Amino acid sequence: MSGLQDYVTQRLAGERQILLMTHLIVGYPSLDANRAMLSIMAANDVDLIELQMPFTEPVADGPTFVRANQESLATGLKADDYFDFLAEAGGVCAFPRLFMGYYNTAFRIGHKRFCERLAEAGAVGYILPDLPLEEYGDLAGESETRQLESILLMTPTNTTQRLQQLGDRARGFVYAVARKGVTGQATQFESGLYGFLDRCRAATDLPLALGFGLRTGEDLATLQGRVEIGIVGSALLNAWEEGGEAAYGALVEELAAARN
Repeated sequence: MSGLQDYVTQRLAGERQILLMTHLIVGYPSLDANRAMLSIMAANDVDLIELQMPFTEPVADGPTFVRANQESLATGLKADDYFDFLAEAGGVCAFPRLFMGYYNTAFRIGHKRFCERLAEAGAVGYILPDLPLEEYGDLAGESETRQLESILLMTPTNTTQRLQQLGDRARGFVYAVARKGVTGQATQFESGLYGFLDRCRAATDLPLALGFGLRTGEDLATLQGRVEIGIVGSALLNAWEEGGEAAYGALVEELAAARN
């Protein structure tokens, strides 16, 4: 059992029926705003977080995140700023931090240095949604050397054979994509989704995390017993944009309360 898998299992051994994983885009709307977001998450004992490295062409992201990525880059945020903030976040929140971004970052920095920088900043792993399993090369070995988890995605369009290939290679937990398309759109919890989750379960014994469209505490509560982790991103960003820190805090509190 990996460190991250063990962490999820231990957190679920208490009163929580599901864990909450949040998301923020580093540098948007500002690093100071990010710090306020982290403080709110820490106060509500969020379970995990993915911190996104802004990228020019975030292919898995919907309109809200695409705009946020572009605006973060427009402020001049660089890779060094990202890794500095990733390390700083560890002083604010005790829960595991994951790099989320696109393969261009790892390729440009180099696999070894990419993993070194993540480990130095205290990250537990990374999510690279545009990197096919077959293209990992020595990134897999560099990750294992530094005990970093590479979180793989399972999608509704994957064949049974592909899901099994992903399940055989996955570590930590599996990121199950709730529907076709990009992040930020509403997700309907219906029989098709639950059938997809059953297919994921058949392919792996790892915890399942569901993302792409979760918005409310009710969404999270509905998923209890279906997945181990619910991932909320766009809804949090929308709350900040629409109501600032107060609205953001209210939504995090609502989500946190829905775990039990």
